[in-house]
Amino acid sequence: MIKKEVDIAIIGGGPTGLSAAISARKEGIDNILLIERNENLGGILNQCIHEGFGIEIFEETLTGPEYMQRFIDKVEQLKIPYMLNSMVLDINKKKEIIVCSPEDLIKVKAKAVVLAMGCRERTRGNICIPGTRPSGVYTAGCAQNFINLKNYMVGKRVVVLGSGDIGLIMARRFKLEGAEVLAVVEILPYSSGLPRNVVQCLEDYDIPLYLKHTVVNVVGRKRVEGVIIAKVDERWRPVKGTEKKIKCDTLLLSVGLIPENELSKMAGISLDPITNGSRVTENLETNIKGIFACGNVLHVHDLVDYVTLEAELAGKSAAAFVKGELRNESNIKVTAGNGIRYVLPHLISGKNDVKFSLRVMCPDRNRKIVVKDGEKILTKIPKMRVNPSEMIQFNLKKEYLEDVKELRVELE
Repeated sequence: MIKKEVDIAIIGGGPTGLSAAISARKEGIDNILLIERNENLGGILNQCIHEGFGIEIFEETLTGPEYMQRFIDKVEQLKIPYMLNSMVLDINKKKEIIVCSPEDLIKVKAKAVVLAMGCRERTRGNICIPGTRPSGVYTAGCAQNFINLKNYMVGKRVVVLGSGDIGLIMARRFKLEGAEVLAVVEILPYSSGLPRNVVQCLEDYDIPLYLKHTVVNVVGRKRVEGVIIAKVDERWRPVKGTEKKIKCDTLLLSVGLIPENELSKMAGISLDPITNGSRVTENLETNIKGIFACGNVLHVHDLVDYVTLEAELAGKSAAAFVKGELRNESNIKVTAGNGIRYVLPHLISGKNDVKFSLRVMCPDRNRKIVVKDGEKILTKIPKMRVNPSEMIQFNLKKEYLEDVKELRVELE
């Protein structure tokens, strides 16, 4: 076994890991190691050939590969070491990482670790769709990989279950490739994707969206021959007598993403049951000192620009930890109140300006984000529109946080 000692080890070479590495290098840390399990840097953005990336960071619209290449070029320019085709098998509280690489089994001892593993898609097994098990059932990301990277068309008559952003984008992609997209089926009474994607991917291409519906059966043995959809009631149970068969050869699943936190559990990191990501301080440090989490492994983002900005903070914080400059004073608890699904960070110090990220429970208009200390209102932030699919961020200056005992964020 080869042994290596580094100042900062970053697990994941997608947009999160690359941004964290660049940020740490800019803070003066030279001994960095970036670990990526795939054969290329860039992560999921390599297969995202649609536009819409970089608006916040670069103030221009880029494709996923174009956006990613800018960060890969910067890593190369800064000569930040990275390992490809390298799978992390284990990590512990001492920040010792076991990596299986093409050259050997490697034990990496790090002073600080940044977790940037991203997320994975929910599969048919996660949501327990009944019926037979024919070919033709794909997650949206899997189909995207086949079509965009391998030039393999997975079907001609498609039904999409779930209206998450990748499902909406793939519905349009199928249409552009000449396939029929017969329906997008969503169990919620509203789309779970960004409003702009509903317009650009469905309405502009006359693709029907069935809200408050779900797939109750898959028909076919060797290959999908059709799906049965039905309306659902307020408790998401299928309503008898509303079944409808749609003949198709492909069922595409866009039913949510799950932070990839198996390694976090190995290290003994405390997870939030709502986000399925780590519980973190305002510096993105987990309950294990010197281990930081950011990006989709922390909570699922809708814009990669927000991932980049969050990863920059994680890289900066990890660098400060290595240099002995990071103060661990975050003991003020932050909780989600009425109408808020979750809010991050989970703990703050009250001595610094803090950027908060949150998601609401339901779509609405003309609401206010209210920040409280007990019953004392610290500030109100008006919002013309709130939507669960759109992450809301706001900054709170340290002047608001003086003498705060417990922070609660709610919707008014």
